[in-house]
Amino acid sequence: MKITKETVEYVAHLARLELSPDEVEAYTGQIDKVLEYMESLNSLNTDNVEPTNHPVPVACVMREDAVKPSFTAEESVGNAPRRVDTFFRVPPIMEQE
Repeated sequence: MKITKETVEYVAHLARLELSPDEVEAYTGQIDKVLEYMESLNSLNTDNVEPTNHPVPVACVMREDAVKPSFTAEESVGNAPRRVDTFFRVPPIMEQE
């Protein structure tokens, strides 16, 4: 699979990254090498390899999800510098174009 500069520029646009022409050129070459390597893995014989979803056994280390006493909503926002009812008030983060 060959990647183009246009694809790199498009993905950079989606990720909101500003890349210089030199960076686009460098990333195009680097990503192309990665894709070539991944393509070479398709030639490997995997007939006797069982599918796995993780290379080593994993046990769940999370505790049981149980309801227990906690802070009230009023206690949670009691020391908040800015609030609206029982919610923290934060500055907006959306940008307008």
